[in-house]
Amino acid sequence: MQALQSATDRELLARCVAEDRALVTLDLDFANPLVFPPARHSGVAVLRLPRKPTHTDLDQAIGTLVGALRGQSLGQQLWIVEIGRVRVYSP
Repeated sequence: MQALQSATDRELLARCVAEDRALVTLDLDFANPLVFPPARHSGVAVLRLPRKPTHTDLDQAIGTLVGALRGQSLGQQLWIVEIGRVRVYSP
């Protein structure tokens, strides 16, 4: 168990960097490349769901992410993942 439930965004991302892990999150704060520059981490995928998401919406967004990962690496990039679409921001 990582015990990061009360960690700040910066602490969480620092842990991911230290462990060379990408972050997959619903937290839209991580979608700002000026605050969290992609070149400084192992990749962030922000899942953007409809305002009142269902389990199916989450499953479809994750499916979109998995499909995108088959074709390229998330490393040092910011991905905004919506159902059926991935927008990639890389430095």
